[in-house]
Amino acid sequence: MGFRLKTSRKTKTIFEEIGASSNLKPFALSKIAVSMSLREDTPIDEFESNDVTGLELQRSTVTGEYDAIFKALIQMNLGKKISDDEYYPYYMKLHIDRGAELLANKYKYSGGNLEKFLTQILNERNASI
Repeated sequence: MGFRLKTSRKTKTIFEEIGASSNLKPFALSKIAVSMSLREDTPIDEFESNDVTGLELQRSTVTGEYDAIFKALIQMNLGKKISDDEYYPYYMKLHIDRGAELLANKYKYSGGNLEKFLTQILNERNASI
């Protein structure tokens, strides 16, 4: 069972840039990134991320007490059951790396304003419910 993953360098850079202006830490940004990735229509298996030169993220720090929920959401997104080793680190890394790119675009669109950014994400979420 995997307990840590390494993000891509691009994800590390995105998290550092957003974190510097928002004071959000990588563990918080990774949760937002995963949620954004899960909302995408394109299957995660079509996203490639072989770069492992970024941040090292511990499973307990990223998912914490919600680990089973994260795994269930990823399985629902995939439409199949997956093993613990597939879930973390493999699929979680893919979702974090894809979500980080989505997060960067959304954050830039908000002009780097954390409040505007979070409001925008919440409004999109509420509109899809």
